[in-house]
Amino acid sequence: MPPETLTIDPVTRIEGHAKITIHLDEEGEVADTRFHVVEFRGFEKFCEGRYFAEMSQITARICGICPVSHLLASAKTCDAILGVDIPPTAKMLRELMHMGQVIQSHALSFFHLSAPDLLLGYDSDPALRNVVGLIQQHPDLARRGIRLRKFGQEIIRYVGGRRIHPDFNVPGGVNKALPEADRQTMLDGFAEAFASARIALDLLKGYHEAHREEVEDFASFDSNYAGLIQIDGALELYDGVLRYVDPAGAPIEDKVPPANYLDVIAETTEPWSYLKFPFLKSLGYPEGMYRVGPLARLNLASRIATPEAQKEFQVWRADGPVRRSSFFFHWARLIEILYGLERARALLDDPKITGRDLVAGGPPAHPEGVGVIEAPRGTLIHHYWVDEHGRIEKVNLIVSTGHNNLAMNRSVLSVAKKYVKAKRLQEGMLNRVEAAIRCYDPCLSCSTHAVGQMPLLVELHDASGRLLDAARRDA
Repeated sequence: MPPETLTIDPVTRIEGHAKITIHLDEEGEVADTRFHVVEFRGFEKFCEGRYFAEMSQITARICGICPVSHLLASAKTCDAILGVDIPPTAKMLRELMHMGQVIQSHALSFFHLSAPDLLLGYDSDPALRNVVGLIQQHPDLARRGIRLRKFGQEIIRYVGGRRIHPDFNVPGGVNKALPEADRQTMLDGFAEAFASARIALDLLKGYHEAHREEVEDFASFDSNYAGLIQIDGALELYDGVLRYVDPAGAPIEDKVPPANYLDVIAETTEPWSYLKFPFLKSLGYPEGMYRVGPLARLNLASRIATPEAQKEFQVWRADGPVRRSSFFFHWARLIEILYGLERARALLDDPKITGRDLVAGGPPAHPEGVGVIEAPRGTLIHHYWVDEHGRIEKVNLIVSTGHNNLAMNRSVLSVAKKYVKAKRLQEGMLNRVEAAIRCYDPCLSCSTHAVGQMPLLVELHDASGRLLDAARRDA
């Protein structure tokens, strides 16, 4: 048979717009695959000229699912431009809101986007393989997932004023205190949230035991890993230093100050995607591929500083220091929900959380600033350059999905080669290819932002869809 290309368009149950092409050889076997990010965002460019203090509210509009992550990364960047250490209460409130974001985002990913594959089956009817079908067949679990996500959103609302795009962070701190009544209301909700997290973990571990061979081979390959850690190597989601490890978990670069990220990573482009391809400079492209996010964070951390999550981490590590299969993003995500709940409760138990010392102000003191945070999907970097008046001259945003670009492409190829058979093609085969992407929980609306040019294709179609003209710019 002649060479052929299969196209999955759109990729479903992810945030944003993408397609997958599967290129077959003359024997009908998979020769190559590509994960195409087909949307372009221009935030870096149109932020130029704005006053730096506006950046949190502007960049949060990149996404309605992860606005809190952008709010916090931007606020940390602005703190660096001011050259201030924010008050302890302000830092606690920011981290508390971040824990709410981790809980709600991870719950959305697992219960709404990935659980239909696990509980209904990769080969089940696609019309039912969604959250509605999950509600019909597993109503108690589905309701728990919805309420767990709501609990994370309520933490964001109580701290920041609203669930989406809260007006809360300011350069040097935050703009509102936490009332004691709201603190107590949040504390009252933890019992059910912990129970739901544990039920989900038990379900996932049971699935692992029942499908061990498939799980451990699903998009499994060697890669490097990157993310924030505490100075002693513990898991860290809000602050800390950067660690980069090799496929065996041995450090390549350790305790790197976040402001020095460009010393370690570089970016390149391919003409078939709007999303850039970051890589480790010391290893080159594409050998410098690395993964970020829940899988990476648990692979590079030495421990977790909260007791319940640490117990689950020890189970995670029982088979060795590194998990290679992309499926384990799901398991790591649930362990991080447990950590987020424990950390949020510890913050709320501290009486300083309702303090009134909230902001450290002043004029811009530095011409640039870098803010790095572990968003639910992985390492998020904001980097701003300003003039003497605080006006933005240049912006660089590298988001989690960008860091994972090479790895997502490798995952798609791995799964397609194993499952896609053109001579007996079935829908469930292609769903498994999509599921490889869902492991990463990509946020494509956030993703196409990076220093420099990127390939751009503009097509002009008439009312009937006929192509009239096209213009291409290759990076």
